[in-house]
Amino acid sequence: MRVRDLTVQGRCLVMGIVNVTEDSFSDGGKWIEVDNAIAHARELVAHGADMIDVGGESTRPGATRVDPELEARRVAPVIAALSQEGIPTSVDTMRAATARAAAEAGTSMINDVSGGLADPEMYRVMAETDLPVCLMHWRTVAGAAFAEASGAADHGDGVVADVHRVLDELVDKALAAGVDKDNIVLDPGLGFAKTREDNWSLLQALPEFIAGEFPILVGASRKRFLAEVRSARGLKPSPVDADPATAAVTAISAHQGAWGVRVHDVPSSRDAVDVAAAWNTGGKDCHG
Repeated sequence: MRVRDLTVQGRCLVMGIVNVTEDSFSDGGKWIEVDNAIAHARELVAHGADMIDVGGESTRPGATRVDPELEARRVAPVIAALSQEGIPTSVDTMRAATARAAAEAGTSMINDVSGGLADPEMYRVMAETDLPVCLMHWRTVAGAAFAEASGAADHGDGVVADVHRVLDELVDKALAAGVDKDNIVLDPGLGFAKTREDNWSLLQALPEFIAGEFPILVGASRKRFLAEVRSARGLKPSPVDADPATAAVTAISAHQGAWGVRVHDVPSSRDAVDVAAAWNTGGKDCHG
């Protein structure tokens, strides 16, 4: 399996989110039961998701880490069932043991929001499983509680330069561990230890990242800075109310050439991706 095997020709990939958790910031507990999670994943695929990102541990601000064995028990059965149905999956985890369990269950990608830094064994597992991996920018430390790692970080001379530099470092670490260059996707880490201004600066600079050597995954879905679009009008939105703004980010990201978007609300973002594809081709050969 290589990133090219997951890449959708002619348009941006849509990665639907299934949180098998109790405390995720927008849908915690809704899909905690394995059967419900599998059913939700099927629904997302029916609405146009190309891949399902399965996570067993919340990374919301203030969340506490779950037991490693519990995390694996949450995600592995969901991944196994979807894999048997031919549905590509990624596992959203910072733990090498969970990544390995997901690989054994048939996952197509390892998606580590710590960029491989939270677990000293992660790069080795990434290399040994020979799966596509997504390395995300997030300034955190091994074993830290999310509450300790969720505040805005000091990005030195600027968030864009810092994200470029750190992502380069993550790539170097992965390659040194034996991860195949063709198996790397990068994520600038919107919403993770970043201010509102940081997030918008990264989106403004998205073409810089897309022009780089590696495919780019954009994960803006339901993030607080998008909900604040409505807050500026005097509204008090919930994370779900950020879905229209998320679809707007999806359309622009897809139009600019992002490899994929990671989203909760698949129908609106799949429509946005298809609009971007039609826009870029003048409506030629755009059949999903």
